[in-house]
Amino acid sequence: MSQGSVILKLISLPISIILICLGIMTILGGHITPGGGFQGGAMIASGVILSILVYGVGNSPLEFSHLYIEVLESVGALGFIVLGLIGLFAGGFFLYNAGTDLFNLVPQTIQIILHYPDVTNAGIIPYLNIFVGLKVFVGLSSIVIAFAGFKKITEGAE
Repeated sequence: MSQGSVILKLISLPISIILICLGIMTILGGHITPGGGFQGGAMIASGVILSILVYGVGNSPLEFSHLYIEVLESVGALGFIVLGLIGLFAGGFFLYNAGTDLFNLVPQTIQIILHYPDVTNAGIIPYLNIFVGLKVFVGLSSIVIAFAGFKKITEGAE
């Protein structure tokens, strides 16, 4: 059990939620502002890590199962690879910025009004940021969860 103070436990969950929201905002705005997938994923992981450090690995309100972490990491990796392959087939090389209207879903009238076939003017970059952020978030969080679990096991063995 964690030996953290009551004040620390009271304030760490709202701060963790704020860090997670700021990380999501950094990922979603990464194609037009400084930042992106790696920075946002690290911010989300810092929120989870703060909760784990204060509450302990077993009592954390932001607790993730092994299956949940495994699925998130797989989705991040597979999404990045799929977007890379889309670029390979659309433009001739891996991660080619093919545009967001891959399947002609944007109506022709919107394309004419905007004078540009790509509505966001960013192509696949926002999607790449999301998958990179997911991968970084899960990677950093799982390292801390593994270390915290290892510490718990070694303390029990003494």
